[in-house]
Amino acid sequence: MSTGTKLRNIGPKSAAWLRQTGIRTQEDLVAVGSLAAFVRVKRAGFKPSLNLLYALEGAILGCHWQEIPDERRSELVLAAGEEVSKLPLPKGKRMPAAGPVTTVRHDEDEGAMPEPDFGFDDPQSSSAD
Repeated sequence: MSTGTKLRNIGPKSAAWLRQTGIRTQEDLVAVGSLAAFVRVKRAGFKPSLNLLYALEGAILGCHWQEIPDERRSELVLAAGEEVSKLPLPKGKRMPAAGPVTTVRHDEDEGAMPEPDFGFDDPQSSSAD
């Protein structure tokens, strides 16, 4: 990832993400671990797929990411889900604080539109009104 160093399974975009999170070499990746590296990338605001998690694990193990056993993949996915759920939502994605609710009534004689029919009521029962 630094000059002349290329991690297995890691393309240019993923390498750039890793560099921006302080992981620049194979040694850095091994020291941090695949799960923590993946979480760092998510925390930085990037949107990696689970393939990056598998690629990081493969880079550490020295194998192609598709060779990661299903059991290990499941462990990684479960652990990643737990760790990512602890991250705060990005600033633009946070739920706004609830504001006051105002109810507005429209009288039919004022030219208000009739309430829409969503199909929940029995049409024959409405004729009894």
